Amino acid sequence: MPVMNEAALQAFLAREFPQIEGLKLTIEAVGDNYARVRMPVDGSQLRPGGTVSGPTMFALADVSVYIAILAMIGPVALAVTTNLAINFLRKPGLGDMLAEVRLLKLGQRLAVGEVHLFSEGSDEPVAQVTATYSIPPRNN
Repeated sequence: MPVMNEAALQAFLAREFPQIEGLKLTIEAVGDNYARVRMPVDGSQLRPGGTVSGPTMFALADVSVYIAILAMIGPVALAVTTNLAINFLRKPGLGDMLAEVRLLKLGQRLAVGEVHLFSEGSDEPVAQVTATYSIPPRNN
């Protein structure tokens, strides 16, 4: 069961990571080893050709995995990305981007997640991502 809900996670990110405020992320849902995150897309996130930039999709995926992990383990600011690989599958639309995260492994020191990124209104993912996070030792 998640130990942090959507509101607690949103407040934690605003307090600990104010630099991501510009992404305007909304945590729509968290569950057991799961998160769904929305990011509105505007002109600042587009690249030539009128598509969402790779760095924008990377940021959404990375933060979304972090959210899914924190939902399960609580507010651990020093959990960090150790690897992230992204496969771009198709050109995203210009609407909101949605990230669907499933944690594949949640151990004491490592977490591995898979993310599918979607353009709002489409059932076909625009990118598939795998990410590994290092979790610092916790005092029990």
